[in-house]
Amino acid sequence: MADGHYNNNHVPVLFSYSVFSRPSSVPVGSGHELLIQKCRSIYGNQIDVHRKFVIQLFSEEWGQYIDLPKGFSISEKCKLRLVPLQMDITTLGNLSPSTTVFFCCDMQERFRPAIKYFGDIISVGQRLLQGARVLGIPIIVSEQYPKGLGNTVQELDLTGAKLVFPKTKFSMVLPEVEAALAEFPGMRSVVLFGVETHVCIQQTALDLTGRGLEVHIVADATSSRSMMDRMFALERLARSGITVTTSEAVLLQLVADKENPKFKEIQNLIKASAPESGLLSKV
Repeated sequence: MADGHYNNNHVPVLFSYSVFSRPSSVPVGSGHELLIQKCRSIYGNQIDVHRKFVIQLFSEEWGQYIDLPKGFSISEKCKLRLVPLQMDITTLGNLSPSTTVFFCCDMQERFRPAIKYFGDIISVGQRLLQGARVLGIPIIVSEQYPKGLGNTVQELDLTGAKLVFPKTKFSMVLPEVEAALAEFPGMRSVVLFGVETHVCIQQTALDLTGRGLEVHIVADATSSRSMMDRMFALERLARSGITVTTSEAVLLQLVADKENPKFKEIQNLIKASAPESGLLSKV
């Protein structure tokens, strides 16, 4: 444990924030304010000092995190997480290159014959990767069991990717990803695309939002073997507060202004419209 052994005056607590979780301890009887201070001492400059936060407690009874009851104080081992109390209305849903990471999920060769409109999502995925490089946005790429399913398709240029990693877990949120994200303490938003919508994309998105991050799923760069699975996954994710959007919307939101010095390069990427495949009619 992070603080070594515990005595009778301290209680072990797992503190979570964003995609991070760290064990520590606090004095018996610690209340809300002391717990906030403890979180800030653990996570330091990863926490935006201008934001307001609330502490939530993991409830075994409900199987999820709940707001701390009024007058709560620590008496036994527990799991807590620090959650932004409210997003500034001017930032909610917005994307900025300095606070955004792109996640490319499992765009691998063996999926080519099975995934609906796979060629189309490869084309749009390449556009997104090019845009990320133009705007200096970090790229994280996963490959599901590459020994059996092959590597990322050759059409996708992964030059400059921050991390390309193998996985067997469906979600991309693994320790090596958490370590990579820790290098970007101001990161607030994840642009997510790849396959499959109802499995790895969905589980990754829910893991990220559960850690307080905004997720933008690129509909024209995301697919499944079954269009029904894809449709209901996107509907579920949208109801969960996740933004379902398109590649052109993402890139233009990131560039924001015609006077942006990168606008021409982004404009050249989107001059040709994204493929008019059957994907969008099934959302």
